[in-house]
Amino acid sequence: MKKNKTAIIIGATGLVGGKLLNYIINDEVFSKVLVFTRRKIKISSPKIEEHIIDFSEIESIKDKIRGDAIFSCLGTTLKQAGGKKAQYEVDYTYQYLFAKFASQNNVGEYFLVSSSGANDRSRFFYLKMKGELETDVCKLNFNSINIFQPSVLIGEREQKRTGEIIGAKMSNFFTKIIPPLKKYRGIKGETVAKAMINTYKLEDKDKINIFKLDEIHNLA
Repeated sequence: MKKNKTAIIIGATGLVGGKLLNYIINDEVFSKVLVFTRRKIKISSPKIEEHIIDFSEIESIKDKIRGDAIFSCLGTTLKQAGGKKAQYEVDYTYQYLFAKFASQNNVGEYFLVSSSGANDRSRFFYLKMKGELETDVCKLNFNSINIFQPSVLIGEREQKRTGEIIGAKMSNFFTKIIPPLKKYRGIKGETVAKAMINTYKLEDKDKINIFKLDEIHNLA
């Protein structure tokens, strides 16, 4: 069984990242967790090593991105970012650079919260962006790359996302009356976080693993 491992999290103030951080600090597998964030987190633990950084200057802290596994849970909305360029910077550029530097520092395993429908050839900006990130991180030198493709995320966030709340309600409503849409039903952030932890604990994993909605539920 894995013991005394160091985790790295970006996006720890978000819905999945916050749940993930809670699970990690209460799991005996991990003795330390490096949290890279724009603002101070609200969770306190002797295991946490917090780094408040300017994400536009990631290269200046690249030597600190060291551990056994990196969990990438960063993300924003078009409205919160203020435009496509700014959203791309958060959802693609920052996450890719963290992955790149982690691989260069011999971090063994990579875990990414992506999106259902992610496709680098999509006509839709959001899905294309997510697909491009998946494609590019899969080229990096990790022992194991694990990509989670949830649908609409459900749960309490520090910052309210009205669009996601409405989307989750609509998704769950339509999946009840149109069974084929079940694969698009909402999923709790804690379920995704738990699936990520449980996947890390698996001894036998392929080089690249992509988990869709039902698989995420099963892993949790």
